[in-house]
Amino acid sequence: MSTIGKRKSHESAEGHVTGNAIYTDDQRLPAGMLSLYPVLSPHARARITKLDVSAAVQVDGVVTVVAADDVPGENNTGVILQDEILFPTEEVSYWGQAIVWVVGETEDAARLGAEKVVVEYEPLQPILTIQDAIAAPSFHNEPQVIRRGDPEITLQQAVHQLEGELEINGQDHFYLETQVSWVIPDSEGNYQVYSSTQHPTETQIIIARVLGIPNNRVVVTCLRMGGGFGGKETQANPVASVAAIAAHKTGRPVRLKLKRDHDMILTGKRHGFWGQYTVGFTDEGKITALDVTLYADGGWSIDLSPPVLLRAMLHIDNAYYIPNLEVRGRIAKTHKVSNTAFRGFGGPQGMIVIEDILDRIARTLNLPPDRVRERNFYHGVGETNTTHYGQDIVDNRISRIWQAVKANATFDERREAIDQFNQMNAYKKRGLAITPVKFGISFNKTQYNQAGSLILIYTDGSIQLNHGGTEMGQGLHTKMLQVAAKSLGVTIDRFRLMPTSTDKVPNTSATAASSGADLNGQAVKDACETLKSRLAAVAAKWLKLDSPEELVFENDWIYCRTYPTAQVRFEDVVKQAYSDRVSLSATGYYRTPNIYWDAKTGKGRPFYYYAYAAAVSEVEVDGFTGTFKLRQVDIVHDVGESLNPLVDQGQIEGGFVQGMGWLTMEELVWDDKGRLRTHAPSTYKIPTISEIPEHFTVHLLERAAQDGVIYGSKAVGEPPFMLAFSVREAIRDAIAAFGQPAYVPSYVPLASPATPEATLMAIEQIRAAALTSTVMEGDRQLSPL
Repeated sequence: MSTIGKRKSHESAEGHVTGNAIYTDDQRLPAGMLSLYPVLSPHARARITKLDVSAAVQVDGVVTVVAADDVPGENNTGVILQDEILFPTEEVSYWGQAIVWVVGETEDAARLGAEKVVVEYEPLQPILTIQDAIAAPSFHNEPQVIRRGDPEITLQQAVHQLEGELEINGQDHFYLETQVSWVIPDSEGNYQVYSSTQHPTETQIIIARVLGIPNNRVVVTCLRMGGGFGGKETQANPVASVAAIAAHKTGRPVRLKLKRDHDMILTGKRHGFWGQYTVGFTDEGKITALDVTLYADGGWSIDLSPPVLLRAMLHIDNAYYIPNLEVRGRIAKTHKVSNTAFRGFGGPQGMIVIEDILDRIARTLNLPPDRVRERNFYHGVGETNTTHYGQDIVDNRISRIWQAVKANATFDERREAIDQFNQMNAYKKRGLAITPVKFGISFNKTQYNQAGSLILIYTDGSIQLNHGGTEMGQGLHTKMLQVAAKSLGVTIDRFRLMPTSTDKVPNTSATAASSGADLNGQAVKDACETLKSRLAAVAAKWLKLDSPEELVFENDWIYCRTYPTAQVRFEDVVKQAYSDRVSLSATGYYRTPNIYWDAKTGKGRPFYYYAYAAAVSEVEVDGFTGTFKLRQVDIVHDVGESLNPLVDQGQIEGGFVQGMGWLTMEELVWDDKGRLRTHAPSTYKIPTISEIPEHFTVHLLERAAQDGVIYGSKAVGEPPFMLAFSVREAIRDAIAAFGQPAYVPSYVPLASPATPEATLMAIEQIRAAALTSTVMEGDRQLSPL
């Protein structure tokens, strides 16, 4: 029986709930393990005038202090540009930047030593906001532009025109397991690294760079991660590098595990954005032209900001055809943490701008927002089904999903019921909204769209499975086991899935861009097909058949399709293959075909396919406090032919809730000195079980197999995050109801995140406008003719 498409539990589910799953810092400590503790800058920008560590090394249990002078290679961990100084020597670039790290026999000893380090500073004026960076000017890049049609002329000729802006907050990753690395040196100049990293190969490369040694001297192993969300794609590298330098200096094993507040202070976040737009549209609400500028807050170094900005620009359209469009993008250089990858990778920041615009168009024209959205969908063939960067939207499923979720959610009937509820309740209002998602799947950078695998079959029929993807709780390993079992025609219990390691599968890409199963699944299948072809020849000889092409591998048996009684057990063929001196190991490889991008023209086919989804959300907003209750969520999601519906459902629900957190409660606050004030769970609120709606329905689109991907499945990691736009729009819908029926607002400004404070302020604005409108109407009625 095939394992594909089955609701199989996560391969580590039992270990997760019992506490037996081993993470990096849960391993048995090697003899002589040392710990690290940072000395953090109290300034967002300052010149370092003095550094004295002499008192620290006198503290009992302190072994040494590692600083810039201890770096044997390059003092830099930048991945796109080498602009990321690991140990600052002259100038501090953000509040909380680590100046040096104290090495102790215990973490407590290192902490006490860190308290004795003396650093003196000359404070300098920091740049803390995008607006400050624009005024300076301070940017990481030159303007990037993607253009279609003639937006300037079309805007001048538009029946209606609106201008606006939207400020979009960042988001902390808040993974359960903070950043952690162990580095164990040997006596021959090699380093075994255990790291909570989404990109073992890149971590290997960066460690080798700072140590000044070849990559082959460093082996990076990722056992599993307690969450990643993009925050361990590059941000794991400095942590691992500091530990490696300490291991190099001391010749002893070193661990570095960040405390929660240190993790939040030191690591990059989702990029905050600022969008400015001018939009032209018809009486029916159809967009004719859009001119938009996106500014991303890159922080102090560039990190992955260029591809994050590019994806935002590529997703400014979401699911909507905009015939004339120009989008410009710039990356602000500020004195804050270096912002980085986060689920959606810039896509959400671009897509929220167009969703904000469409709601504003609808309210300006006094039309239902769902109708305006639907009128602007990509549709048909040719120009109206082609993106602003020139990619044809093959197999467009937007309208199909939209109609399905509307029907599942009984949208029209509930709209009427909510309108009636709002007429009867002055201090509580309900809102209903539906929003779509079209999300491109592939890495922006073409070369990252490749993967490898290594499969080893032992003579007893047991199998080891290695692939280049990392497990962070998303279920990738589970899916790879299912793919391998299906491909080899054996049961899953034959497999041992090995930790991801650079000495098994080299030169891997990050597990990111929602492409982990797509890339690694094909690589695993490729290795399995190689092994099957070898074993088929052995089995055909065993069964005295003329040709191995007729053989079927299924349920631990190998048999002839046209003569099923001619069969042999899988393990028997394996033993015979060994006796016949046939190799029982194979590598697999895959590269995504037919994708390209021309950065000069802003055109290409950067995505292999699109994932589609839509969500309907209903909220109830309290007019006294601005708090909301999410009453019901209905989702239809296109995952192709699901490899594992249970895992996919979990990803959809989790992504939606995380997106809701970003849009409604997760607020990063820096003060006027550049200090992060929300660096603990007490000040930074993430969604809890109380925010989950009682009615939460996820429907996977049926009859949706995708051509050219692993067993017809589609990516599911990032697309559901943007479904939470429906919650924000439902809150906006409820806010608008506080002015009705006397006042129908043409615009409902709503901050992001829509915290209770922001929501209450929006409600008060609507109430004030409604009161003003009522007074003016009364004055008109009282005035003499």
